[in-house]
Amino acid sequence: NGDYPEGKYVLRAKIDMSSPNLNMRDPVIYRIKHESHQATGDEWCIYPMYDFSHPIADAAEGVTHSLCTLEFEDHRPLYDWVAERVFDAGLVDRLPRQIEFSRLNLKYTVLSKRKLIKLVEDKHVTGWDDPRMPTLSGIRRRGVPPAAIRLFCERMGISKSDSNIDFSIMEDCTREVMDDASPRAFAILEPLKVTITNWEDGKLEDFAVPRHPKRAELGDRTVPFGKTVYIERSDFFDLEGPDGIANGGRPPE
Repeated sequence: NGDYPEGKYVLRAKIDMSSPNLNMRDPVIYRIKHESHQATGDEWCIYPMYDFSHPIADAAEGVTHSLCTLEFEDHRPLYDWVAERVFDAGLVDRLPRQIEFSRLNLKYTVLSKRKLIKLVEDKHVTGWDDPRMPTLSGIRRRGVPPAAIRLFCERMGISKSDSNIDFSIMEDCTREVMDDASPRAFAILEPLKVTITNWEDGKLEDFAVPRHPKRAELGDRTVPFGKTVYIERSDFFDLEGPDGIANGGRPPE
């Protein structure tokens, strides 16, 4: 009811103070916290600890396997202890099982939620869906399709050993998925206008180009060709210009 300040009292489970596992030495299961709850508002100021509420929620919701990272391996005995007590009391009809695996780390990529939320709260990024963020919504805005993420997870698999994956593998999966599904097109980033002097004025010739080199069912697209074309500026080298003279009249290798 709010009579006591935070940290004044806690409720602990009586288990085994001599246990070699610190998590089993009469762990705290409830503590006082003066914060509003999204469902009950300010009606309660006592909240359960994660290690206590987690197995109860899994059992009540019918979760069969709770998958978590290796740092929770030492918490598994407490998870099982709580789940067995609520099962024996007849409050749930099944026992969930906790299984740990190593977290997937990407080189040069920050994946910690605490650090990422700092970027969001300090407005270094526009939100969780900022294309620079390594979140599902962020990489989706970057153009990565869901199939590429699934392919990446399939290739990485699950293990108990720590892994530090090169980000290029994620890019390879994205490229492989998009290569199979994306129609082809091209664009000129730095256009240079070129006039073909021996081409008839006003004449245009259309060329049919496949939309995809491996998928004929995607059809063709029409590319017009005429007296004036645009090429990438970096593809042009004037042998008689300053660059050509400096290179001894030889084209670059």
